[in-house]
Amino acid sequence: MNLPILSSEGNLAVYLQEIKKFPMLTAEEEYMLAKRYKEHGDSDAAHKLVTSHLRLVAKIAMGYRGYGLPVTDLISEGNVGIMQAVKKFDPEKGFRLATYAMWWIRAQIQEYVLHSWSLVKIGTTAAQKKLFFNLRKIKNQLVSIDTGNLSPENVREIATRLDVKEGEVVDMENRLFTSDQSLNIRLGEENGTEWQDLIEDNKDTHDKIIEKKDELNFRRSLFLKALDVLNDREKEIIKLRKLREKPLKLEDLSKKFKISRERVRQIEEKAIEKLQKEVLNIQ
Repeated sequence: MNLPILSSEGNLAVYLQEIKKFPMLTAEEEYMLAKRYKEHGDSDAAHKLVTSHLRLVAKIAMGYRGYGLPVTDLISEGNVGIMQAVKKFDPEKGFRLATYAMWWIRAQIQEYVLHSWSLVKIGTTAAQKKLFFNLRKIKNQLVSIDTGNLSPENVREIATRLDVKEGEVVDMENRLFTSDQSLNIRLGEENGTEWQDLIEDNKDTHDKIIEKKDELNFRRSLFLKALDVLNDREKEIIKLRKLREKPLKLEDLSKKFKISRERVRQIEEKAIEKLQKEVLNIQ
């Protein structure tokens, strides 16, 4: 897939201007392009989906400048992430590509950071990744600037927050904060970013959000009790989309109810919100 050339830090500004030329997609345009790619392998459709999200990739990549790696490399890795996201994206799920793609973009960039950062050699288990990307932020919240050291109480609290062992916190603390390189060193001429300035987004990934939502809202036993809060059309859409072994697609329901796919999605979303409140009341 041909994308704008990103070869060096020198042409970064040119690249950022180039990617602004790609149009943003409406929900309907995105749906049709994703459907064409998923069903027919249309490479032109995939290209439009990828290029329309290059600005999102660049924005996410900029948040990782604090690790001292070339921004161009971070963006390139993020571009790999958006291409992977497009391959995996299912337009029938009812959410936008950007929501789904952010997880893939961050995951690809984080893997690159973990394998490239020269100051420490760390593992790649889930616990080590969590510590690597969150320890500095939490430490700054707990420890005064004057001392700069973690107390046993600090270690326990961080271990509890991140659901890791206290020994892992101490080990990562030693690796990250006993480096020969100052944490106050500036990371490039373009901005005043320092090593310690990086604050990573700690929100749930899209996959985690969906997992929680599924667990809470789509248990069949609770649905059967909660369905009475829906009107007839909402109830039928939920049954056909969520309670069938082989759910109907938005397009099928669009024809059945003689409304647009977007309208079906909106009704489904509203019905799910009503069900969620009812399920919480039942539990």
